[in-house]
Amino acid sequence: MYWQKYDTVERFSLRGLLGTLLVPAAMMLLSLPVAAAPQIDVGAFDLSDVRLLDSPFRQASERNAQYLLKLEPDRLLHNTRKYAGLEPKGALYGGWESRGIAGHTLGHYLTALSQEFAANGDKRFRKRIDYIVTEMAEAQHAYGDGYVGALPPLELETLRALKEGKVASENPFVFEGGAWVPWYTQHKILAGLRDAWVLGGNAQAKEVVLKLADWADEITAGSSEEKMQTMLQVEHGGMSEVLIDLYARTGDERYRDASIRFHHHAVLEPLRAGRDELPGKHANTQIPKITGAARSYEVLGEPDDRTLAEGFWQRVVGRHSWVIGGNSDGEHFFLPETAPSHLSPATAESCNTYNMLKLTEHLFTWEPRVEYADYYERALYNHILASQEPEQGMFAYFISLKPGHFRTYSTPHDSFWCCVGSGMENHTKYGEAIYFRRGDELFVNLFIPSELTWKEKDLVLEQRTDYPQRNRTTFTVKSSPDGPLALRVRVPGWAAAPVTFRLNGRRLPTRGEPGSYATIERDWKKGDRLEATIPMAVRTEALRGATDQVAFLYGPVVLAGDLGEVERTATFPHAPDQHDNFDAASVEVPTLPGDAARIAKSLRPVRGERLAFVTEGVTEGGEPEEVTLRPFAELHYRHYNVYWKVTPPTP
Repeated sequence: MYWQKYDTVERFSLRGLLGTLLVPAAMMLLSLPVAAAPQIDVGAFDLSDVRLLDSPFRQASERNAQYLLKLEPDRLLHNTRKYAGLEPKGALYGGWESRGIAGHTLGHYLTALSQEFAANGDKRFRKRIDYIVTEMAEAQHAYGDGYVGALPPLELETLRALKEGKVASENPFVFEGGAWVPWYTQHKILAGLRDAWVLGGNAQAKEVVLKLADWADEITAGSSEEKMQTMLQVEHGGMSEVLIDLYARTGDERYRDASIRFHHHAVLEPLRAGRDELPGKHANTQIPKITGAARSYEVLGEPDDRTLAEGFWQRVVGRHSWVIGGNSDGEHFFLPETAPSHLSPATAESCNTYNMLKLTEHLFTWEPRVEYADYYERALYNHILASQEPEQGMFAYFISLKPGHFRTYSTPHDSFWCCVGSGMENHTKYGEAIYFRRGDELFVNLFIPSELTWKEKDLVLEQRTDYPQRNRTTFTVKSSPDGPLALRVRVPGWAAAPVTFRLNGRRLPTRGEPGSYATIERDWKKGDRLEATIPMAVRTEALRGATDQVAFLYGPVVLAGDLGEVERTATFPHAPDQHDNFDAASVEVPTLPGDAARIAKSLRPVRGERLAFVTEGVTEGGEPEEVTLRPFAELHYRHYNVYWKVTPPTP
């Protein structure tokens, strides 16, 4: 988790020292309370410390890496050069890259390249980072005022007009005059350049991103609070988060001040007061604002920001999320009790889950709770994996939960939706939330085949597992630490019984109760093998607002009905527009007569398949009479159903 690192050169530089010394004075000028930054003891490992072993996650990562290398940087840089008065070196890509939001993909691409390089050290990705940053530095020089990006003239002039106090919003996505979410796009550029610096190790990226941050500060510094709040009515991504993070890395108080200007009071204040006013709001517009508050808490120590972030997470996960971990319908939150009427082709925007996982990781480092890790696992296995198409590594914008429907994926060159950009990032960082550390404690949150190197402890730990197809994971100490170390293994809240352990073949008295961490503390030796067995069973979860609709799960996996192959068309499986298949026909879905819990117990495993069940003798009406349930993430080219109507059996 790179935001927890502090560059030691920057920390003790004159600029950083002056910024640190001036923080209290600057806060007083802003009439803000001076709060000490909290002590956060739990930390993630560097991406380079965790090596993925063979699993669906590694396979997804490799597919994504291949796609990143197939994209042409010069095509993504087309508008960056063009609007700076430089000759483009590649033809413009299609889809959103040819519209007013052009440039957002370039920022995501820089982050994805940086994460891939940080995780695997592959110099091909570093070479691309270096090339793109050099090109952006040239464009920034051509602009001459610190700005760099790919905003078309309308979007750029709309932002520059802020310096003169000119701002008016037309709707949550467009300024008066038609400029489409320019701050949202610039956030991606800022974040991509920051990651090229911090994760990619590119020193020039630091220069470029700080000049761009200076520009953002300059054009907003003179705005009144009223003007800024008007500006913030239009989606602006994670501007507050990236600016406060730059402040933490440099000590330059201008970035802190600029970050505070991007606090959207109309959204944050109701959350501070404990009110759920999310229904009707665009979901992905709000989540980055909360992540900004979370990062602000880590840097500035304002306790209300922590309360706000934790409360938002509880509301979204507990009241506004689907069983797969995603949220929203048509990109918007809705009244939770109306969920049955929102089972549409536009459920569960993938960007939302990408951002919710970011927020979850922040919260876990403040307080390592099983429920955070349980949610992370659920969303990772059932939404993020499901969002990648296995043939070409393309990306799903929405994860349709319409009964009998299917998923649609992007094209390689003519979509470039927001969820394509965040999708590029998703599949480069699977190693970041498997393990966490605190003092002499090692938290194991995810059961993903991997090898961890904890340099400070001289520990190399290998995890091998077929989970969730099997209910066991094995840890082998490849290099032993000097001194005792506590291994804290997550016992999922959904576990069907306590988790049991064997060390070097002998049963341990340790029993992990569901919803807790089981602790095994000892002087570990090279060759030690710890086996954890996690009891699993089929269970149900009801759809909020409907007593007669349920989903089935096995362990962490959502089971969906496999209802047959989808006919391939000009827009399936790959579509230029995310809504191309909204009106495509769904197949009929049978109802399930009887009590939901009884149905769950009656599901029969399919012989010869690793994780599949059949509804033997329980379906009523519809075709087929029996349905095979498989992991939702695996049903890529199939009609499926997740939420089932259950009815009393006929006499």
